[in-house]
Amino acid sequence: MTKPSLSTDPQKEKMPTINFSLRKALSRRTFLKGAGVAMALPFMEAMRPGAYATDKSSEQDPLRMVILMNSLSLLPQHFFPEKAGYDYESTPYLDLLKNHRKHMTVMSGVSLPEVASGHGALPCFLTGAPNPGSANFKNSISLDVFAAEKMGQLTRFPFMPIMIAPSNGGAESGEPMSFTTAGVPIPGEKRAEKLFSKMFLQGDKEEVQAQITRLREERSILDMLIERVKKLNPTLSKADREKLEHYMTSVRELEKKLVTAEAWEKKPKPMTDAKMPKDMTTFTNGVEQHKIIFDVMKLALTSDSSRIISLGIHMGSTRQDIQGVEDGTHPLSHHGNDPIKMEQLRIVEELQLKEINLFLNSLAETTEQSGSLLDNTMVLFGSNMGNASSHSNVNLPIFLAGGGFKHGQHLMFDKKNNYPLTNLYVSMLQRMGLEVDKFSSSTGTMEGLEFA
Repeated sequence: MTKPSLSTDPQKEKMPTINFSLRKALSRRTFLKGAGVAMALPFMEAMRPGAYATDKSSEQDPLRMVILMNSLSLLPQHFFPEKAGYDYESTPYLDLLKNHRKHMTVMSGVSLPEVASGHGALPCFLTGAPNPGSANFKNSISLDVFAAEKMGQLTRFPFMPIMIAPSNGGAESGEPMSFTTAGVPIPGEKRAEKLFSKMFLQGDKEEVQAQITRLREERSILDMLIERVKKLNPTLSKADREKLEHYMTSVRELEKKLVTAEAWEKKPKPMTDAKMPKDMTTFTNGVEQHKIIFDVMKLALTSDSSRIISLGIHMGSTRQDIQGVEDGTHPLSHHGNDPIKMEQLRIVEELQLKEINLFLNSLAETTEQSGSLLDNTMVLFGSNMGNASSHSNVNLPIFLAGGGFKHGQHLMFDKKNNYPLTNLYVSMLQRMGLEVDKFSSSTGTMEGLEFA
């Protein structure tokens, strides 16, 4: 925290001051411990780093990235506007988000080049890796993990992969959409209680030390592995040495992560007066789970536990306990233009979009130094499928809200020769402050999308 000035300048003497003991008392780390939960004072301006600096103009809130992916898409006729530009006519689904029209950009005619495999395209939504389903397919790094590799050390959790899905195992339990540099899937956490505990429940000294010991043991194992590889290296062919070097790069990256993780273990966790969320015991109403998860996601952002969150929404085949809905969302998505099934699917999708709207509302209503939480958070919504009924992977339903872009328009691209969605990913990475001009199949930044 910036110390009060010792200058005798009369203008500066008029600035409010606060003694160090009071400032310490107002620290965000001031808390009462009970049953393992750290309870905080409500947030006050005095708690903000640099709150007593004479010049606040240099303070900046962090930029965040939130990705929402609905694996079963949306009924396109209720989502896409027919006219491009700022004066597009809204649609039934976009009407549900009308509070944010000026703060969001709707996109049509976009998809991932060479990604066409029906449901099998899901793992490629954030990677753009071509030809899923082929015999030699290998996935690549996802957008969220790529951003976390560059800036994730700034927060306790470099990124948070989350999932809304049944917990009965198998394909219906949802597929990950986050992948490492080597294309290894990273499962999303389904339990809100577990997410909350990781963020806010502080273990005692023994538990913290045990975790630090475990991390150090893992680093020791990696050190031993590196030494053995050094001895093996001279005996290998050039091709094998190149493969091994790629592998060792991953090992070194993991070692750095372990060092960072140990440093975070030594720091106290943030505090909240929010209550522990209650996990749902069944998945008969997956839409109810949306609110629980969105609340935890907002806590992650406001506590700066993570600045990168990806949420995979998999409604599955479980019959939903929703009035007017007689079947699971997955079967309904294969409606074959049956009007009865389509109407039931519309009920589910509208409820989902209403929950997303409430999430956006909560971000917009949260004030920060430089605007609202939504102003500083990119929220991308999309799907790996354009039309689930026909298993189409073109013309994906996409919108981007918040995050400091010039919004309010419908960017309309060719519905037959789609524009690369990965160009949007480059724009998002650049908005995060990363010097990136290429990601996966991108050909540049998103045409027509500008920074505010």
